[in-house]
Amino acid sequence: MQQSASLLRLPRLSATVTASALCAALLAGCASSPPAPDAATLIARAEQALGGATASTLSVTARGTGNTFGQAFQPGNPWPALNVSQLTRSMNFETGAMREESGRSRAEPTGGGAVPLMGQGELRAVALVREGFAWNQAGPNAAPAPIAVAARQHDLWLGTPQGAVKAARKFNATSGTRSVEGRTLNTLSFTVPGAFAATLVLDDSHTVSRIESTLPHPVLGDTAVVTTFSDYRDIGGTLRFPMRVRQSIGSHEVYDVTATQVTVGTPVEIAVPDNVRAFRETASTTPVADGVWFIAGGSHNSVAIEMAGEIVLVEAPLYDGRTLAVFAAANALVPGKKVGTVINSHHHFDHAGGLRAAAGEGATLIVSAAAKPYLERVFANPNRIAPDHFAKSGKAAASARIVGYSGKHVISDGRRTVEVHEIQGSVHAQGFNLVWLPKERLLIEADAYTPGPPNSPPPPAPNANNVNLVQNIERLGLDVDRILPLHSRVVPMSELLAAIGRR
Repeated sequence: MQQSASLLRLPRLSATVTASALCAALLAGCASSPPAPDAATLIARAEQALGGATASTLSVTARGTGNTFGQAFQPGNPWPALNVSQLTRSMNFETGAMREESGRSRAEPTGGGAVPLMGQGELRAVALVREGFAWNQAGPNAAPAPIAVAARQHDLWLGTPQGAVKAARKFNATSGTRSVEGRTLNTLSFTVPGAFAATLVLDDSHTVSRIESTLPHPVLGDTAVVTTFSDYRDIGGTLRFPMRVRQSIGSHEVYDVTATQVTVGTPVEIAVPDNVRAFRETASTTPVADGVWFIAGGSHNSVAIEMAGEIVLVEAPLYDGRTLAVFAAANALVPGKKVGTVINSHHHFDHAGGLRAAAGEGATLIVSAAAKPYLERVFANPNRIAPDHFAKSGKAAASARIVGYSGKHVISDGRRTVEVHEIQGSVHAQGFNLVWLPKERLLIEADAYTPGPPNSPPPPAPNANNVNLVQNIERLGLDVDRILPLHSRVVPMSELLAAIGRR
């Protein structure tokens, strides 16, 4: 205290000199970090450095490695590794459209997704977006994919530096600076309403070295995405393009690819199919037993089960749009009874994508013990870019009722019993659940068995997931009459046995 008092008694001249010196130091510091040029100047410099400013289309083909986003074997683990034999994106920045053609095969045996099991070939897929519509194309058939709109717009605008700079101009970016390894680099930041927010980091040569973006997601909420560009080369005297592109989503890598072909100005004509433009989520209910309904109408099914005081719903899939349609259908089945409990088959994002919406409706969520801490953590993430049903409900993350179980969980009202069992030994997921109705002899499962079309022959070799499901049915001693799969159609147990070579 005495030392502080003596400082207060310094002569006024010394205090003035000290203040002047401090101001000079601050001014010197400011002089060493000049403010960023305005956004228009930065965009113009980047356009000149990268080329392609006047071109409305760009096509890039690459290959390398990737990962199946949202399909981790264990909750919170890295996404399953893939080999990417082809990744071709054809983009039209004028119409806001992109066509992606890909070939992917597994590089590790565990984890989910539509990619064939390890060593059984690759998945060839065609994915498209135009403005606010997304769909998948299989031959002449277009399957609406509204859940993918924001992510595909993100890929269209931020998958290449040229697209990113066009987006910065289109969406009125603001300029800034960032210190990176002792250097001050310029940045451009902007938001595409309802889709994503992005910050472009420009290197000393005015090309884009890194993009940090935030993407809304039905499970993760606002999700961090980092895309890096390196190994820039001149392409045909018109472009300067990065031959290597890496991207991570939610702290885990999703691809690391090297460009093999880049073309600019090639026509890219993409029209939205009529059925995609007219698509609305619908949920059809079919009774399969007294007080049990199969809810179909989309790529993912659900099952409603009447209990004494509520409806138990098995699966809240995909995203708000699908799950809220399922809730509406289930809530209309029995006067005076609403969905109060939701059983989740497993943590993969296509099957857990409606859990936030279910929590927003006040339902109790029954999940695996492995998924419970993960879901509690991600429920705390905000969804500010595209507020979802949970965010709009005003409920706090801590209010979500998430019940984790291990081995077996039973719901009973004295009249009906619903059992939840862990599927053990699967390569698809840990914390993988089936639901068993012993009185009705109905088995409900997802991804362990997806029936083919009626009268289709069994696969040439048994699917490991199908075999594993039969092993678990036998381990648990379940006398199954029918299977209610959460993909495809209701089938007798005999079809599953035929699929693994048993008659």
